[in-house]
Amino acid sequence: MNHAPETLPVAAPDDFSAQYDPAATEAAIYARWQQAGCFTADASRSSRLGGDRDPYGVLMPPPNVTAILHVGHGLNNAVQDVLVRWARMKGREALWVPGMDHAGIATQNVVEKQLAVEGLTRDDLGRDKFIERTKAFVDQTGGVILQQLKAIGASADWSRTAYTFSPELSTAVREAFVRLYDRGLIYRGHRVIHWCPRCLTSLSDEEAEPQDTTGALYHIAYPLADDPSRSLTVATT
Repeated sequence: MNHAPETLPVAAPDDFSAQYDPAATEAAIYARWQQAGCFTADASRSSRLGGDRDPYGVLMPPPNVTAILHVGHGLNNAVQDVLVRWARMKGREALWVPGMDHAGIATQNVVEKQLAVEGLTRDDLGRDKFIERTKAFVDQTGGVILQQLKAIGASADWSRTAYTFSPELSTAVREAFVRLYDRGLIYRGHRVIHWCPRCLTSLSDEEAEPQDTTGALYHIAYPLADDPSRSLTVATT
């Protein structure tokens, strides 16, 4: 454990500005936290591996790399940070795993919009060039996201930063699906889904944007078999 020095430098009256400038102190304090390894969890200290501390783990819901963080992300991660820091204060071996989500089709759409501004399409680039362009975009936004998380003081274990499209996690996902299939827990079936005719892929409910349209409601009368003079009317679009 790091101990504070016996004497701390005292600022002269002239050093105090009229307004508090957090940027002048927060970056230095955060750097000291990282240098001291305050956020790095050690599995050997966990009681599950013979250590003397109860483990406490949180997986950060990975923000999408489609854009930088907003206030909602800040609030969500601040709540997680409070819980993780409280666990550390109680002597538990706390691990907060940070990460980012590639967001799939959403990220592809963002990159395609950038290409459209340049008068290009993904077909103009070809598969390999388009993947390179997407990776460059992800590297840029992902780097900003990590810096934003550090700027708000997130006490995550950055040595374990994960990315959902990394080779390691991609392999783990494929392995998980194979095991689930072998156990009969997942299967193929026929379902009504959202389908994008441009991207030629299925979409989740979150990615589909409903639109109100004006249509017709048709009433169809089905004569009853035992009394044709009477009918059962069904309304349909």
